[in-house]
Amino acid sequence: MTQAWVTLTGVDGRDLAAPSEAQLAAVLAQLYARRPRPDTEPASAALRFGYDDGLMYVAEISSDGKLRFEEWSDRDCELALAAPRQMRASLAQAREVWAMMARRQVSRIRELPWQ
Repeated sequence: MTQAWVTLTGVDGRDLAAPSEAQLAAVLAQLYARRPRPDTEPASAALRFGYDDGLMYVAEISSDGKLRFEEWSDRDCELALAAPRQMRASLAQAREVWAMMARRQVSRIRELPWQ
């Protein structure tokens, strides 16, 4: 049987397996509180959802409000299953996308108004 997993990579680069809703909200609040400076790259955090022997999805959010969604054939990112999707997201929208990821609702994420 295939096991599903969820991993949060925080602003500090550390991974957290099976994050709670409170942990997701805290990382997003920290991320959106940062103001990107013109001379530096924006900070980012990513939520990954996948299966031990297959598909992986990534929702990465940067401190400038850019949200990127990727679909991969496996955890090693060997084959992209679709072109990356991007949009600008408010804090509330970012919370909703990460909540959908945590609930494995990939089809709902695909239906969002991507640019």
